[in-house]
Amino acid sequence: MPEFRNIAIIAHVDHGKTTLVDALLQQSGTYEEHQQIETRVMDSHDQEKERGITIYAKNTSYQYKNCKVNIIDTPGHADFGSEVERVLRMIDSVILVVDSYEGPMPQTKFVLSKSLALGLNPIVVINKVDKPSARCDWVINELFDLFVKLDATDEQLDFPICYTIATEGKAGNESDNITENIQPLFELIMQQVSPAKTADEAPLKMQVTNLAYDNFLGRMAIGRIYQGTVNKNDRVTVIKPDGTKKPAKISEVLVSLGLARVKVPTAYSGDVVIIAGISDIYVGDTIVFDAKESPMPSINIDEPTLKMAFMVNSSPFAGKEGKLLTSRQIRERLERELETNIGMSMDFSDPECFIVCGRGELHLAVLVESMRREGFELQIGTPQVIYQFENNKRLEPIERVSISLPSEFAGNVIAEMGKRKGDMLNLQEHNGSNMMEYFIPTRGLLGFKSQFTTLTKGEGILTSVFEKYEPYKGDIEHREVGSLICSESGTAMAFSLWKLQERGPLFIDPAIPVYEGMIIGEHLKGSDLNVNPTKNKKLTNVRASGKDDALNLVPPRKLGLEEAIDYIGDDEFVEVTPSNIRLRKKYLKESERRQNNR
Repeated sequence: MPEFRNIAIIAHVDHGKTTLVDALLQQSGTYEEHQQIETRVMDSHDQEKERGITIYAKNTSYQYKNCKVNIIDTPGHADFGSEVERVLRMIDSVILVVDSYEGPMPQTKFVLSKSLALGLNPIVVINKVDKPSARCDWVINELFDLFVKLDATDEQLDFPICYTIATEGKAGNESDNITENIQPLFELIMQQVSPAKTADEAPLKMQVTNLAYDNFLGRMAIGRIYQGTVNKNDRVTVIKPDGTKKPAKISEVLVSLGLARVKVPTAYSGDVVIIAGISDIYVGDTIVFDAKESPMPSINIDEPTLKMAFMVNSSPFAGKEGKLLTSRQIRERLERELETNIGMSMDFSDPECFIVCGRGELHLAVLVESMRREGFELQIGTPQVIYQFENNKRLEPIERVSISLPSEFAGNVIAEMGKRKGDMLNLQEHNGSNMMEYFIPTRGLLGFKSQFTTLTKGEGILTSVFEKYEPYKGDIEHREVGSLICSESGTAMAFSLWKLQERGPLFIDPAIPVYEGMIIGEHLKGSDLNVNPTKNKKLTNVRASGKDDALNLVPPRKLGLEEAIDYIGDDEFVEVTPSNIRLRKKYLKESERRQNNR
């Protein structure tokens, strides 16, 4: 019988998970010699390639010594933690990748706690040991302290360690004895990861933990077979988490090998497989051969902490750039997202305004960006925190924030975190860099990341993860600047923008169509200001003495989707189309805004 080992690779953002998977696949002989393989091959989604982060959990495998090793590459960003939570049940061990300088970060703690609670024994990989600033002994001590805080068992505390340079495909059992290949890690996986338990004679039972789509096979379910075998053309029963049962037929059985999905006649217990033929399968469903079997425990996911309103675009430019505009089309797309993105929840009670709840701003922004690329046109409101109530007390989500920055910028960041109700937990200095740790309300982080980039001149790194709910901390001032609001519809003129740039940074170029109520820049004095960017210079046939002033325009500050979401206030929207991202007031006319303020 075939032998299987199932592992997930977990780590904080940019600690090298996906690069390590590249090295494992390349050196295991998974690829043919003539194949040209990109770096970070598992990041196949367009947004993953552009952002340089993993967003969706994906599985692959390699063959080693007559054993098939299934690997699940997981996201490192806290906003996509639901991707990690649902796949941990499929595996027998985890590889915890940690940067040789940064050590364990907030997301490391979040994912590791879930793994330890399931009784998994992690393998620790200290990556990037070739860094001049590497401090492996310090990282191991910090990891041991973290394991203790997370109530690890004695067996889990005795974690094996491998040292790697993933970008070069090198590994070693000691930090000063790195081999020219990744063979030590291959051997460590074989020694430390127990073969998957098999029960081929028992009736089939598997749980769906992920979904995929194929143009020919349609909707496909991905999961681990816990017992039994599955064959092409088998008739099975799908049990929903609520207990309802439905018969189905399997049209194809596939397994992953490297980047390919290979059709097989039979798949065995212990393997991670892909099943086609069940059109209405969802994450969490149990597939069984015997309809009398009970479903597997439902997949529990942490609750969302932020919500955002999705609406039909109501600006004067509505319908000019997108193909999918109506509330029905937007709702159908959001309902499709719910089928696979179990970290989200949605409220469709208002037919004109859909409330989408997610783990963080990036979680929501990825969805909006995907819709935009698919041809949707919509407008979105500012992110709002989801409160909980206990004994008539309002509780709000608190995040654990980790900050790394040059020491010269520390004072400004500490002052700003204090304004946003942040409580410092830890401050360390090493080689001219400061490492800080804070507890801060989620509200305090809204709109802060772009400001943090400015305060640290792009040299700071800020990461956060949800920690707990605490009593409401009081009001927080999010924005100290106002908006420059267009008072006329027309085309923006260079002459007007030249005069207006004295008021604050602009968001638009000359010759751009504008409409009344559109936000075209920041007003540094703090209040909103109505301006007319469509006014041009009056031309006469009388010669002026001297020469005209040159129109020296400062390049505008172009806001991406995340920066726009960060910027807007409670009375503002982001208009999202396939071609443009615009900011606008909720009420476009000045008279309506004045009336609403009363």
